Amino acid sequence: MRNLFIAMTVGAMSLSASAYAQSTTVVVPGEARTYVLEQQVPSVVYEGDVVVGEPIPDIVELHTIQGHGDYAYVVVNNRRVIVNPQTRAVIQVLE
Repeated sequence: MRNLFIAMTVGAMSLSASAYAQSTTVVVPGEARTYVLEQQVPSVVYEGDVVVGEPIPDIVELHTIQGHGDYAYVVVNNRRVIVNPQTRAVIQVLE
Protein backbone atom coordinates (compact mmCIF):
# COMPACT_ATOMS: atom_id res chain seq x y z
CA MET A 1 0.00 0.00 0.00
CA ARG A 2 2.82 2.37 0.89
CA ASN A 3 4.52 1.76 -2.50
CA LEU A 4 1.29 2.60 -4.29
CA PHE A 5 1.01 5.86 -2.35
CA ILE A 6 4.62 6.77 -3.20
CA ALA A 7 4.07 5.98 -6.88
CA MET A 8 0.90 8.08 -6.99
CA THR A 9 2.67 11.00 -5.27
CA VAL A 10 5.58 10.90 -7.70
CA GLY A 11 3.15 10.73 -10.62
CA ALA A 12 1.16 13.70 -9.37
CA MET A 13 4.34 15.73 -8.88
CA SER A 14 5.46 14.91 -12.41
CA LEU A 15 2.15 16.08 -13.83
CA SER A 16 2.36 19.30 -11.83
CA ALA A 17 5.84 20.04 -13.16
CA SER A 18 4.67 19.45 -16.73
CA ALA A 19 1.70 21.73 -16.27
CA TYR A 20 3.93 24.43 -14.78
CA ALA A 21 6.38 24.21 -17.68
CA GLN A 22 3.55 24.58 -20.16
CA SER A 23 2.13 27.61 -18.37
CA THR A 24 5.43 29.50 -18.75
CA THR A 25 5.24 29.47 -22.55
CA VAL A 26 5.59 32.95 -24.01
CA VAL A 27 3.16 33.85 -26.77
CA VAL A 28 4.72 36.35 -29.16
CA PRO A 29 2.19 38.76 -30.69
CA GLY A 30 1.36 38.05 -34.32
CA GLU A 31 2.41 41.57 -35.36
CA ALA A 32 5.88 40.97 -33.91
CA ARG A 33 6.24 37.66 -35.78
CA THR A 34 5.08 39.30 -39.02
CA TYR A 35 7.56 42.16 -38.55
CA VAL A 36 10.44 39.71 -38.08
CA LEU A 37 9.45 37.69 -41.15
CA GLU A 38 9.38 40.83 -43.32
CA GLN A 39 12.82 42.17 -42.33
CA GLN A 40 15.88 41.67 -44.52
CA VAL A 41 18.94 41.28 -42.29
CA PRO A 42 22.00 39.11 -42.86
CA SER A 43 22.14 35.70 -41.25
CA VAL A 44 24.66 34.99 -38.50
CA VAL A 45 26.53 31.68 -38.63
CA TYR A 46 26.37 29.90 -35.28
CA GLU A 47 27.98 26.52 -34.58
CA GLY A 48 25.68 25.52 -31.70
CA ASP A 49 22.00 24.65 -31.63
CA VAL A 50 19.43 27.41 -31.28
CA VAL A 51 17.21 26.21 -28.42
CA VAL A 52 14.17 27.88 -26.88
CA GLY A 53 15.09 29.09 -23.39
CA GLU A 54 18.83 29.22 -24.07
CA PRO A 55 20.61 32.57 -24.56
CA ILE A 56 22.06 33.86 -27.81
CA PRO A 57 25.79 34.72 -27.34
CA ASP A 58 26.65 38.35 -26.52
CA ILE A 59 28.66 38.74 -29.73
CA VAL A 60 25.50 38.34 -31.84
CA GLU A 61 23.80 41.66 -32.62
CA LEU A 62 20.09 41.71 -31.77
CA HIS A 63 17.61 43.79 -33.75
CA THR A 64 14.67 45.57 -32.14
CA ILE A 65 11.11 44.81 -33.13
CA GLN A 66 9.35 48.07 -33.88
CA GLY A 67 6.47 48.63 -31.46
CA HIS A 68 7.37 45.60 -29.32
CA GLY A 69 10.17 46.54 -26.94
CA ASP A 70 9.87 43.28 -25.01
CA TYR A 71 11.17 41.35 -28.01
CA ALA A 72 14.18 41.41 -30.31
CA TYR A 73 15.23 39.18 -33.17
CA VAL A 74 18.19 37.83 -35.06
CA VAL A 75 18.62 35.57 -38.07
CA VAL A 76 20.81 32.60 -37.14
CA ASN A 77 21.80 29.96 -39.69
CA ASN A 78 19.02 31.35 -41.96
CA ARG A 79 16.39 30.86 -39.24
CA ARG A 80 14.58 33.82 -37.71
CA VAL A 81 14.76 33.78 -33.93
CA ILE A 82 12.78 35.95 -31.47
CA VAL A 83 14.58 36.62 -28.19
CA ASN A 84 14.13 38.46 -24.92
CA PRO A 85 16.44 41.49 -25.30
CA GLN A 86 17.20 41.67 -21.55
CA THR A 87 18.21 38.03 -21.06
CA ARG A 88 18.99 37.18 -24.72
CA ALA A 89 17.03 33.95 -24.17
CA VAL A 90 15.41 32.44 -27.26
CA ILE A 91 11.63 32.77 -27.08
CA GLN A 92 10.63 31.35 -30.45
CA VAL A 93 12.26 30.05 -33.64
CA LEU A 94 10.18 30.94 -36.69
CA GLU A 95 10.03 28.36 -39.43
